[in-house]
Amino acid sequence: MQVMGEQVGVPCSVLRGGTSKGLYFNAADLPPAGARRDRLLMALLGAHDLLQIDGLGGSRLVTAKLAIVGPPTHPEADVDYTYGIVPPGEGRVVFTSNCGNISAGVGPFAIDAGLVPAEGPVARVRIHNTNTGKLLVAHVPVADGHARVRGDFAIPGVPGTGARIFMDYRATIGAKTGRGMPTGRARDEIALDDGRRFEVSLCDVGNPCVFVAADSLGLSGTELPNSIDADAALLSTLKALRARAAALLGLCADWREADSVSPALPLVVIVAPPTAYADAQGRAVTAAQVDLCARLVFYGRCHESMAGTGAICTAACASVEGSVVHAAARGIDERVVPDSLHIGHPLGAMRVDVQGRCEASRPLAFEALGFARTARRLMDGTAWVPRSVLDPA
Repeated sequence: MQVMGEQVGVPCSVLRGGTSKGLYFNAADLPPAGARRDRLLMALLGAHDLLQIDGLGGSRLVTAKLAIVGPPTHPEADVDYTYGIVPPGEGRVVFTSNCGNISAGVGPFAIDAGLVPAEGPVARVRIHNTNTGKLLVAHVPVADGHARVRGDFAIPGVPGTGARIFMDYRATIGAKTGRGMPTGRARDEIALDDGRRFEVSLCDVGNPCVFVAADSLGLSGTELPNSIDADAALLSTLKALRARAAALLGLCADWREADSVSPALPLVVIVAPPTAYADAQGRAVTAAQVDLCARLVFYGRCHESMAGTGAICTAACASVEGSVVHAAARGIDERVVPDSLHIGHPLGAMRVDVQGRCEASRPLAFEALGFARTARRLMDGTAWVPRSVLDPA
């Protein structure tokens, strides 16, 4: 760290990974895991302010993220990667989950930082995600010793095109619970205190998710984030469902503790059959372009597009006959593209490659499971915080 008067500086990079943006750190430039590092990261992003005006967070969940990358502690990995999020205004940093979009930037960051050789034309970077203990494999285009940026691959929610990075998620089954379908059932029933009952599916691939049909909530599944975020009654219902699902998954002992013990997981995903809609930028998405519609809610807000791990889990659960997602998805033999699932989200359609037909009572296994993203380094520099953050009096 650098010292300049009353402040200390930490080297970092800002990368866009998929449809998220965050601060990427070399683990060697940070204190060891613990309260001191947490204070530093919270100050760097601005943990206590909704606008994160005194930090580098972007005041939205998708821009309040970070990645710590360093030497591997797993024998089959090239790097360790720890994901964190600093939810605006909550005064905390959370490390309990992974982020599929931020993970797409880990390979390029590691290559450009010299942590992994740029062996091309496509470098294979094996990433040990310490949040889940699972391995991801990033296939990163490289040239002249660096990760490529230019390319013709486009993803909804990001302007322009870039180099196609394929993320292989086959080894992330049972990310937090050890099982792809943790209850061994395609569907479970959750009863709320007011007597309402909901059929849900609980799946844990990439990150654990609880899936619920849009029509059971009185929704079409094509609602946009502003509409969902403004519906206090809906958010209250989803909060109650998420809490009880967390207990069913074993993420907390009592559902009443879910917000404090497991604030990020499970992700809540609302699913509906393929339906035409206008996305958040007013562009038409036809029913023929998607295999199902999905809206993902985390930290009590609707994701502006689709979380990468949420998309992986959705595709996995769609392959389980009898699940809520399977019922909503276009028939496996009638998909837009064979061996894939196109998920209609608030900014367009996201493709997940998936091959495998599964049963809830057996361990999940896939011949293919992954998605393509783009990533770009936006800035390298030194981020500054008051010295008192590290060593308060």
